Amino acid sequence: PCHSTERVYFRQRLGAEGVDRIFQMSVGLHGNSALEEAVQVDMTVHEKNITYPTNSKLAIKIINRPNKIAKAHDVTRRRTFVKEVKSLRLAIRHFRHVTKRAKAKRTLKRLRIIAGILLRKLRRALPQYGLFERYQRDFLLYERIVAQQPKDTNKIYSLHEPQVYCVAKAKDHKQ
Repeated sequence: PCHSTERVYFRQRLGAEGVDRIFQMSVGLHGNSALEEAVQVDMTVHEKNITYPTNSKLAIKIINRPNKIAKAHDVTRRRTFVKEVKSLRLAIRHFRHVTKRAKAKRTLKRLRIIAGILLRKLRRALPQYGLFERYQRDFLLYERIVAQQPKDTNKIYSLHEPQVYCVAKAKDHKQ
C-alpha cells in the first residue's frame, strides 16, 4: 500500500518511453499465458469536481470568466458587478433556511441576470478587439449554462468538464 501520488511521480520519472519499456517487458515475460478468456473490469464511477447544475457557484464562475477575459485583453467595461456578486454570494450562503428560501431563489435569479448582462456586453465588445472568434465556443457554453433550468435534460455541470453527465436518476449531487 502506498499513496496514490507516489505512483504518479514514479510514472513521471520513468517518462513515456520507460512505461512503454516496462509494458513490453511484461508482455515478453508472460507471452501467450497472459491471454485470458474473461477480463475483470472495474466499472466504478468516480465523482467529478462538479457542482449542482443550477446553483450559484456555477453562475458566479460564469460571472468571473467574462471579467477575467475583459481584464486580460484590456476591454473597457462600465461595470463588473464584483461587489454586488460578493453580497449575493453571502445572501445565497446564509439564506438556505426554509423561511429564507425565497430570498435565496431571488438571489440566484439575480446572479443569472448579472451573468447574462456581462456575457452580452462582452460579446458586443469583443469584435472591436478581434477576439470574438477566439471565445465563441466558450460564450455558447456560458449562455447555455445561464439558460438551463432544474428540470432540463442534458444539463452542463461544470465549466472545465462540460461533457460530464449525471449517471443515476435524480442524483445530480452524485455525478
